[in-house]
Amino acid sequence: MTVSDFIDRARTVYGDRVGVVDEPSQVADPLPDLTYAEVAALAKRQAARLDELGIGVGERVAIVSHNAARMLVAFFGVCGSGRVLVPVNFRLRPDEIRYIVEHSGSRVLLVDPEVDEALASVGAEHRFVIGDDDAIFAAEGVEPRAWEPDENATATINYTSGTTARPKGVQITHRNIWTNALTFALHAGVTDRDVYLHTLPMFHANGWGMPFATTGLGVPQIVLRKVDGAEILRRVERHGVTFMCAAPAVVNAVLEAAQTWEGEIPGRDRVRIIVAGAPPPTKTVARVEAELGWEFIQIYGLTETSPLLTINRRRAEWDDLPADERASLLVRAGAPALGVSLSLSPENEVLARSNVVLEGYWEQPEESARALEGGWFHTGDGGTIGDDGYLTISDRKKDVIITGGENVSSVEVEDVIFSHPAVTEVAVIGVPDEKWGETIKALVVVGGEEQVTEAEIIAWCKERAAGYKAPTSVEFRSELARTATGKLQKFKLRAPYWEGRDRQVN
Repeated sequence: MTVSDFIDRARTVYGDRVGVVDEPSQVADPLPDLTYAEVAALAKRQAARLDELGIGVGERVAIVSHNAARMLVAFFGVCGSGRVLVPVNFRLRPDEIRYIVEHSGSRVLLVDPEVDEALASVGAEHRFVIGDDDAIFAAEGVEPRAWEPDENATATINYTSGTTARPKGVQITHRNIWTNALTFALHAGVTDRDVYLHTLPMFHANGWGMPFATTGLGVPQIVLRKVDGAEILRRVERHGVTFMCAAPAVVNAVLEAAQTWEGEIPGRDRVRIIVAGAPPPTKTVARVEAELGWEFIQIYGLTETSPLLTINRRRAEWDDLPADERASLLVRAGAPALGVSLSLSPENEVLARSNVVLEGYWEQPEESARALEGGWFHTGDGGTIGDDGYLTISDRKKDVIITGGENVSSVEVEDVIFSHPAVTEVAVIGVPDEKWGETIKALVVVGGEEQVTEAEIIAWCKERAAGYKAPTSVEFRSELARTATGKLQKFKLRAPYWEGRDRQVN
């Protein structure tokens, strides 16, 4: 059970079919429409190039890129040859990316030309700009060394924000990827008659496994580099797209674009949109069905679980229900995916067992042991499991904010704000937001005669961390709620903003 299985089947069964349509608007010259035979050939040439560079099995190759055909190829050229791909969020600041490259021990770094200049200070033993194909791929006809398949080998290391200021490297094995891809494709009903649109960043939990599932099933993949609601509708119309994966913010962008779209909404009664990152409001689910005519599917998972744990798809028993009632059922996280066991701790933390659970955190044995204590993966999310087996997420136990589908560590943002000379205390919390699901709010105590404005705090953060990690609002307080031992009482600080809501996540 290795990554190579997916590209090998695509080459054998669908070799003549166009498998990847690259993003036409990018700095690098887009690759021409690639058949699956050509994707497989490029993957082999990339593996052969790594041979030439002396990059051995198990060594890491980092890639910082927007969605692009060459990035998709890397999943097979790097992972499929026994090396480990480290996909990095291109929105991070140079120092954050440098930490990931160095912590993972990546000897090769592939950088998108759009961020090349900004990342000039980030290097590796071998650093190449994506689009310089002579540097990334060996000459045609050069065969890579054979790799003895090992399903328990690490295939990717995906860095995710957690409760610590530094991100953790999630080790995902070939078996994890294989299981996730097949169960996801099964539950989503993927066939070779589908057309997939890459609205989800490929770096994010390996594109939720869709680069593998769609490849193995011969699905044409349309690469979208940057999210834009109107452009998503245009691609759906132009390419006959049938499904996509997205965070709630993307759903909102499409719904907004649909308001000014001339004519019939493309994809009506054909497109299914698979949503995760945070449960959207019930009215959003109803609008997808009514205004777009698309099927709404909700999933729940984490980078640490490859990511699929649950899926919530419209059931036949719900067809005759009123739209708002059906939507209220669909906003739940869903029922366990095939092969997933769920449980709740005494504190109602969601626990999971499955072949999709991570091997561990890269070079962080204590964090790994804590997350996998008792043979269960501890998600950090609070929830309930109904009599029908459906999971509902009600709270987040970990100190993490999910905004626009991106995980942000509260601790990390607090560290940045606390470094401001005027700040003596700070607490960072997530508050509800219609567009992003949650947005970041900083509660700040200023010392003595010091003075600082909301705008200055936000600017301070943007200078020292990725822009999406900066608070969108700042409130100044005389003190912050703490326990007798001095620990911040985040639940008390969050409570006023979530009052009247059933769930403490959005």
